[in-house]
Amino acid sequence: MEIFDGQPNNLTNRSEAEVNVYSLLHNLGIQYQTLGHEAAHAMEQCAEVEKVLGAPICKNLFLCNRQQTQFYLVMLPGDKVFKTKQITSQLGCARLSFAGEEHMVNLLHIHPGAVSPMGLMNDTEKKVMLVIDKDLFNNDIFGCHPCVNTASLKLSLKELVEIFLPAVGHEHRVVELVNEVE
Repeated sequence: MEIFDGQPNNLTNRSEAEVNVYSLLHNLGIQYQTLGHEAAHAMEQCAEVEKVLGAPICKNLFLCNRQQTQFYLVMLPGDKVFKTKQITSQLGCARLSFAGEEHMVNLLHIHPGAVSPMGLMNDTEKKVMLVIDKDLFNNDIFGCHPCVNTASLKLSLKELVEIFLPAVGHEHRVVELVNEVE
């Protein structure tokens, strides 16, 4: 695993979606680091990435309502257990479930295992609402994928909210998700 300030030195064999993330972050003047690694499909696989990157990797969930007309990208701490009932009452919506891969690809241009707020740059119709758990604001930095699960970014949550989201035309909602004991 190698860390780069900004994008990796070699972009050969990188997906267009990944390269577009690096380009947008650069154009917006957002400071970030990139760590290349083996594919990480689940939070358990991100533990080593988190140590090397030096930033908490957030859990990103792509949800929708029953009619599949409202979509939500939920960011929360990686160790927090997610309960849909907590978020539906705060968002004032009906029960949510995981959205299918076809919606991920069509709206965010990403696949399962690579869900990331960076995908919002591809949601040109603004169909996805970003929802951030307030506990993420306890850290200045966070880690997420650049639309692929073979790399992770370390960047500022403040820059995500104040620079990235306005640039891609998205707003966010903050919710308070309690980590219930099973």
